[in-house]
Amino acid sequence: MKRIHQIAVASVMFAAGFLTASAANSSDWVKVSNNASVPTDFTEAAESTINGVVSIKSYATRRAQQSFGGFNDPFFDFFFGPQYQQQPRQRQQEGKGEEQPRGLGSGVILSADGYIVTNNHVIEGADRLEVTLNDNSTFNARVVGTDPVTDVALLKISAENLHVIPMGDSDKLRIGEWVLAVGNPFGFTSTVTAGIVSAKARGIGGSSARRGQMGIESYIQTDAVVNPGNSGGALVNTSGELVGINTAIYSETGSYVGYSFAIPTSIVTKVVTDLKQYGTVQRAVLGISFRELTPQLAKEKGVTAVNDGIYVAEVNDRSAAMEAGIKEGDVITSINGVAVHNTAQLQGEISKYSPGDKITVDYIRDNKKRTANVTFRNSEGTTTITKNEGFSSLGCALKSVSAETRSNLQIKYGVEVTGLTAGKFRDAGIKEGFVILMVNNEIVTTPEEIEDMYDAIVKSSDPDKVMFISGLYPTGRRVYYAVDLSSESGNKK
Repeated sequence: MKRIHQIAVASVMFAAGFLTASAANSSDWVKVSNNASVPTDFTEAAESTINGVVSIKSYATRRAQQSFGGFNDPFFDFFFGPQYQQQPRQRQQEGKGEEQPRGLGSGVILSADGYIVTNNHVIEGADRLEVTLNDNSTFNARVVGTDPVTDVALLKISAENLHVIPMGDSDKLRIGEWVLAVGNPFGFTSTVTAGIVSAKARGIGGSSARRGQMGIESYIQTDAVVNPGNSGGALVNTSGELVGINTAIYSETGSYVGYSFAIPTSIVTKVVTDLKQYGTVQRAVLGISFRELTPQLAKEKGVTAVNDGIYVAEVNDRSAAMEAGIKEGDVITSINGVAVHNTAQLQGEISKYSPGDKITVDYIRDNKKRTANVTFRNSEGTTTITKNEGFSSLGCALKSVSAETRSNLQIKYGVEVTGLTAGKFRDAGIKEGFVILMVNNEIVTTPEEIEDMYDAIVKSSDPDKVMFISGLYPTGRRVYYAVDLSSESGNKK
């Protein structure tokens, strides 16, 4: 049985004058349009991109590795190689809390002043991130923001005048067009391979599910050779423009056997712009449950006007779809003029927009074509901008749980941990995605309530300053944590 493997173990960077305007202007990232007539001489494209590729090494202390499953991770051998199998275990026994290598991947420089994009799975669970440029300069990186839904992470290093790969437009890629994958497979630096675009808007079903997350999967599929170490690396066209971030391979063995997958820049630019400006992705929600229209379903429902599309199984209350008049039984055929034949295409198109954006949706009802004007909402059913506010001492970013999460976990309230850095939460073993239901036996519904409780605990005269936290992980597993605040000075840092 073939498996989808994430490919964290090499390096690539890309830059494109990092956008400082609002997320709604994410199209400003696209500086150059694709040129389909360029010859198949890859030398210029290769030479112009290798300096925009970086290696990303992740490190974690023994304590942090244990809280993340340590070296029992089923992908450990895939990330590190068998030569690391015994060494880290021996070192763990030697010194508690000693820093150990955790993984190796790639990144792409987004701006000359040090913003770097990579895969979330490259940096997940790390206590320290080390970025090495093509000239062997090394920097410690901080995490600006992460988005497990798209497997994108944004990092920052303190550097200037970095080499930036021009941003291309992945929407203009054509099937059969030549592309290059740039990265550090198996630790071999500045490696370039070539292939063609095999498919667009490809869903591969499993890379997100394996990680226990709902994910957006609308990949560029290529036959460019990609191996462990290419995760987070650059996919570029023959003009040397970035069109995707390499993220996964389809393989029985964990090594390349024919197909690789990249997140298109149409999604990446939206995600990293939001992460930089807001700390979290402003994700548009249509508000429907759906199925792909198959010949069997079409026959069952009497649909004859189209052969494929998105069959609306249910319309959520207070949703953008309900407001626009979309109903159960409709078949969506395009989003803002772009055809959607399957789930991957629907996800890819909607992921480009933010709450409050106005678009058109074409659909079939009673075998007649109709058009609706839709104003996207967020998961809370509003068009307001949300920000990820964190506590530096606790080392976490929090947000109220979405309606979707409440429905999935069958809960009525809670606060989700959406990001972690070094701090009290990570020390206690809390992981990203954990939903806090109660703190010290009190129900919590907003991040502000947790902040107020934190203030009250650290300012109290009680020598035992502890946050007793109970909650759920996305799998439904209930967990209890004790977060020791006794070392706090009485004020937030």
